[in-house]
Amino acid sequence: MASFNKVILAGNLTRDPELRYTPKGTAIAKFGIAINRKWTGEDGQKREEVTFVDVDAFEKKAELIGQYFRKGSPILVEGRLKLDQWDDKQTGQKRSRLGVILESLSFLDSGNRDATAGGGAPAPSAPAARPARPAASAPAAEPGPDEPPQGDDVPF
Repeated sequence: MASFNKVILAGNLTRDPELRYTPKGTAIAKFGIAINRKWTGEDGQKREEVTFVDVDAFEKKAELIGQYFRKGSPILVEGRLKLDQWDDKQTGQKRSRLGVILESLSFLDSGNRDATAGGGAPAPSAPAARPARPAASAPAAEPGPDEPPQGDDVPF
C-alpha cells in the first residue's frame, strides 16, 4: 500500500516562535499558525472558521523563523503530519496531538510593515542578514545601503 504524507498551509503565526537549541546545537523552533476559512452559508450569512496548527521546524529553517517571523506574520509552510502520543501525568489518560513537521517555508509578507503595528516580520538588514559567501576569483563590489542586492544574495 502506498503512503503519502504532505501538507501545505498558509496562515498567520499565533504567537512569537519559540527558538531553542539542543545540547548538540540543533536549532528547534516551535510556533502555531491560524488558518482562516470564510464562506457564505446557504442562508446567506457570512461565516468564518479558524483552525489552529502547531508547527515544529529544525536547523537552518528554525533559525530563519526565529529571526524573521513574529506573532501575526503570514507564512506558507510545507511539511508532514506527525502524531504525538503521551500519558497525562495528572489524569493518567492517553493524550495525543496532531502537528506539522516543517520541510519548507515561504515568506508571504514583504516585511515592510512596522512589526509592532502590523504584526509582520521585520525587514532584514542588508549586509547583516546575508550568509557568508565563498570567495570568488574576482572580488565583486558590495551594493550600497540604497542598492538592491545582485545575484543570489537572498538570505534564505
